[in-house]
Amino acid sequence: MSTSVISEKAKIGKNVSIGHFCIIDEDVVIGDNTVIKNYVELRKGTIVGEDCFLDSRVTSSGNCVIGNNVTVRYDSIIARGVSIGDNTYISPKTMTNNVNTEMSQIGGAQIGKNVFIGTNCVLQHGIKIGDNTILGSLSFINKDIPSDEIWFGNPAKFYRKNVPNEDSDNIHLSR
Repeated sequence: MSTSVISEKAKIGKNVSIGHFCIIDEDVVIGDNTVIKNYVELRKGTIVGEDCFLDSRVTSSGNCVIGNNVTVRYDSIIARGVSIGDNTYISPKTMTNNVNTEMSQIGGAQIGKNVFIGTNCVLQHGIKIGDNTILGSLSFINKDIPSDEIWFGNPAKFYRKNVPNEDSDNIHLSR
């Protein structure tokens, strides 16, 4: 049996597809033409833009904003207070955090537009990721990353400037 629990207080846009065994809490907003796969949990106050793709087992802790045309791949965690800019691609098993070492909630990462985040990245609390940035797989991001740069490693280190392709508006990859 495939049952999803969708709050009557959630606002679901037009042409939204919601998979099996999802939980959509109250005060969640999902924009038009968004696809939500199986076992996704969107807690209270999550806002998902238009034309997004949330793969199976994506979880949001609530009170976060996901922009338009964003892809969040399998088993990623979007912490409370995270914001994700338009045209961003988040690879599988990415984790964001909003709690510091004293267990105080100080806010999630602020991720810019046209960002690519590789598989198994961890983004610490309260950091800012600039627009047009690429973060390599298995990276631990523990400080602000300027726009138009490529970083990777544990902890992540600067690799080189990112020169966007003039023929492309963003780095949004296929789903």
